[in-house]
Amino acid sequence: MRILFMTNVPSPYRVDFFNELGKLCDLTVTFEKNTSDERNDTWKEYHFEHFKGVFLKGKSTGVDSALCLDIVQHLKEETYDRIICGDFSTPTGMLAIQYMRKHKMLYFLEADGGTAKDGRGIKEKIKRYFIKDAAGYFSTGRSGDHYFVTYGADPEKIYRYPFTSLHQKDILAQPLSVEEKKTLREALGLPEEKILISVGRFSYLNGYGKGYDTLLKICEQLPKNIGVYIIGDEPTEEFVKWKSEKKLEQLHYLPFKMKEELFKYYQAADLSVFLSRGEAWGLVVNESMANGVPVIATDACVAALELIENGKNGYIVPVDAVDKTKEIILDYFADHEKQFELSCASLKKIKTFTIEDMAKRHMECLESLI
Repeated sequence: MRILFMTNVPSPYRVDFFNELGKLCDLTVTFEKNTSDERNDTWKEYHFEHFKGVFLKGKSTGVDSALCLDIVQHLKEETYDRIICGDFSTPTGMLAIQYMRKHKMLYFLEADGGTAKDGRGIKEKIKRYFIKDAAGYFSTGRSGDHYFVTYGADPEKIYRYPFTSLHQKDILAQPLSVEEKKTLREALGLPEEKILISVGRFSYLNGYGKGYDTLLKICEQLPKNIGVYIIGDEPTEEFVKWKSEKKLEQLHYLPFKMKEELFKYYQAADLSVFLSRGEAWGLVVNESMANGVPVIATDACVAALELIENGKNGYIVPVDAVDKTKEIILDYFADHEKQFELSCASLKKIKTFTIEDMAKRHMECLESLI
């Protein structure tokens, strides 16, 4: 089966998915840009092994989008059995949809996540225009379903897929033992008795987008034996000053880590906290669970709503819930049996959210449609 997938930039997890999908079909992927303007150089380290990658030429219109007129020429010259548009909100995606609609070409839309607004207003009507007439929709879950239906999708044409950045080999078979964690912490230089980890970029709304202000307020009230490690890019001056003025010695800012090293920090941790004020998905939830680390996440994170069963494999809290989150953290660290139960439940839940499953699900749907 010849498949075309249109997307904006070659993010690492997407390239992994395309390489896996390309094992199951003859896959071509078009990209609007060669990387996102707001990401570091690791996003440029990709390898197209099992699919053909085509970089379109165009004018940048955003950090990860462009207007590429040559998408029309590509659609004219090539013939595909199935076409998936994953960039339907960019100028290139909109242009492609207009062309495919005019020439009665069947196409499918895909979203990694998303939260619908009220469906009103000019921008909302434009969004509805470009979404409503697709032959099918690939959704990551309930929030994605609602997003597509809000903008005119037929619910009967929505197909779920497990969105992830994880290969099967990335998921632990069982949680690390106390001794294994102790050895790993010594190797990483983590001195505290208990470890809490939070992964994300300070560059996202200066740290406020990831809820780091909430996390620091909580940190001020935690015992000194609980180490809080924020891993991402460089903290803003405000957060550096906050740590210093409040004498938060158990708070540590660590720079970006590559996947292999980052997973060691996950495995060394007891608990992962993700207090974002808005995430279309939130892959750090997947990654935490894959390493046997239960997650506390906000109800503004779509991944949390899809993957966390409150109190069974993690916890969901409201945005800015300082006292509630602190209470959960303290109760969690006081109950060793509960920690193990939640760790096992996290691994059980995430084991079917692999890139291999993601590719297989896409092919199952594409082969059965139309």
